[in-house]
Amino acid sequence: MSLDDFTELAGLFSTETVTHSLVQDVPLPGIGTLALVTLDNGLDHRKPTTLGPNTLLELGHTLESLAERASKGEIQAVGITGKPYFLVAGADLTAVSAISKPEHGLAMAQLGHEVYGLLRNLPVPSFAFINGLALGGGLEIALQSTYRTVSASAGALGLPEAFLGLVPGWGGVYLLPRLIGPENAVKVMIENPLNNNRTLSGKQALELGVADALFDAADFLEQSLSWAARVLSGEVTPERTHAVDASDPQVAERWQAAVDAGRAFVSRKISDAAPAPGKVLDLLEANRTQTQEESAAAECEALAGLMQTGEFRSTVYAFLDLVQKRAKRPAGAPDAKLARPVTKVGVVGAGLMAGQLALLFAKQLKVPVVMTDIDQERVDRGVSYIHGEVDKLQAKGRMSADAANRTKALITGAVDKQAFADADFVIEAVFEELSVKKQVFAEVEAIVSPECILATNTSSLSVTEMARDLEHPERLVGFHFFNPVAVMPLLEIVRAPKTSDETLATAFQLAKNLKKSAVLVKDAAAFVVNRVLLRLMGEVTAAFDEGTPADIADNALRPMGLPMTPFTLGAMVGLPVAQHVQESLHAAFGDRFTVSANLQALIDNGVKGLWAPTDDGGQEIPERVLALMTFGNSPSTSEEVLTRTQDALAEEIGLMLEEGVVAGPEDIDLCMILGAGWPMFLGGITPYLDRVGASERVNGKRFHAA
Repeated sequence: MSLDDFTELAGLFSTETVTHSLVQDVPLPGIGTLALVTLDNGLDHRKPTTLGPNTLLELGHTLESLAERASKGEIQAVGITGKPYFLVAGADLTAVSAISKPEHGLAMAQLGHEVYGLLRNLPVPSFAFINGLALGGGLEIALQSTYRTVSASAGALGLPEAFLGLVPGWGGVYLLPRLIGPENAVKVMIENPLNNNRTLSGKQALELGVADALFDAADFLEQSLSWAARVLSGEVTPERTHAVDASDPQVAERWQAAVDAGRAFVSRKISDAAPAPGKVLDLLEANRTQTQEESAAAECEALAGLMQTGEFRSTVYAFLDLVQKRAKRPAGAPDAKLARPVTKVGVVGAGLMAGQLALLFAKQLKVPVVMTDIDQERVDRGVSYIHGEVDKLQAKGRMSADAANRTKALITGAVDKQAFADADFVIEAVFEELSVKKQVFAEVEAIVSPECILATNTSSLSVTEMARDLEHPERLVGFHFFNPVAVMPLLEIVRAPKTSDETLATAFQLAKNLKKSAVLVKDAAAFVVNRVLLRLMGEVTAAFDEGTPADIADNALRPMGLPMTPFTLGAMVGLPVAQHVQESLHAAFGDRFTVSANLQALIDNGVKGLWAPTDDGGQEIPERVLALMTFGNSPSTSEEVLTRTQDALAEEIGLMLEEGVVAGPEDIDLCMILGAGWPMFLGGITPYLDRVGASERVNGKRFHAA
């Protein structure tokens, strides 16, 4: 095939934002000339460079021209780099998701291989200078190059296709395991994507062997060019200690073991509920004995097929429309100009959650944070915990010594709430009891300035009731984090009837500065995430109490691909906490939220969770735990539990939308993705309920247009 065969395909994408291939000749003293290709879409850092058909065609023609120059001896090497902060962010998902015909998807995959083959087969050495983000097809450009350098500030390198519902379709699945070993390749292509789309830093890329050299950001290009000259002169020979020969019998055993481990991981993580991760592993398993051309043909077929799946289209909706777009422009947020400056933060409480909050505020806002509690011992223990967490970050290389010292210095503790007198924002993280929280706010309001904003981290209690007796109820806002605070990206910002726009605007600006995604939520019991999760858990628990065997009840939702089973989730959040929220929801909404007598019996007897590990690596409910409970005689099948739960969720979300808890179903989806780990490949909870028919069974209509 030739590039001319893809002109018709490129013509289908007239609105593509083209990433241009800008060529500059760079003299390398004593060597000759390196032709440096800079990939740049001409836009600022808010618009990442991506790869669509027109971009690929332009790059392909550029590489053809450079190959001709190289054959004439005009250039001795080719380098590829990107505009500031980016090498390339990968394929243009908007363009890819618009492909409606399988033959066009196949052509898109083949075009990428045609262009990347030109880079790989240049008659002179090629260098990828990874100056910033390099994902998917962006990292595959680097892998097709002869040598690679990476910037110490490059913050996101990876092959996230399994997360997106695709496969690394332009050579990555073939090249990466040979470069860094099959075990590391499974980590990059399977484990990282399915662990909330983790990526590699520049340093990690060097340690794994993805890159040959690491240079500081300040003079990255100059250092990379100098290094390239030393490689070309023979002064430097990159060592690739992780590289393997796929034909080696010992490597064959490692290769198969890595594939098997990857399959086990996928089964544990998403219960094999999405096709893409398994397809990545199929390609990896097969290509150990294939040529690169044979693997390329298989990659193209796989990519074309996956582009047409519901899982891919669901992921595009969840990732692009929700996480990348709606999360950055929260529905209902007031004008940011109304936000007040926050120069000092107060945290009421010094327990685990309070400590996590204090560390986040100090680390991200870089302002003084003061914690209070009822006695000095608790305060000291809270501050000590934070110092320990800072030390861990420093030990892992995620915080410099100077930054660690500055962060510790910003966090202080006190017994007297008078320490909040000059705070601009005070958040409580005390026991989840309404009377306790009301007392806290009454005490704090008597001390702070009239402009100080008060926030509650409650997970289920009424913000309206907390504000009822305040002199200035308009200053109170719900600011609900999810645990662990440093990891979970969602903030439910709760507006009570009297919460002012200035208070709300400040809360949203704080969320942005804390690098959290905020969703505006009406003050209703348990808000969004906990209300949905507790309805889900309540249905499964009720089926168990009715006599459904535990393994059937707990595993019935496996087709959803959730990150953990309901009983495991209950044990993780704590049975007393789950029961407390369930009781709050029962009080607010009645019998839709049943309070389990069996669960209360476990709590009363100090049982932490239903399951206990067995000697053979399995799990069981101990006899002493079973003896605490009583069961009905109406067992359900796993299919019945799944359908029952789907219908319950459709009912609850329909009611939440009728109540105006959020602006639309998209916000429910966003909350569940960011706050509960709802799988991207399901596209959010409401599209899933539409697809399985629950929305129409229960509500008589879909949440989204078909």
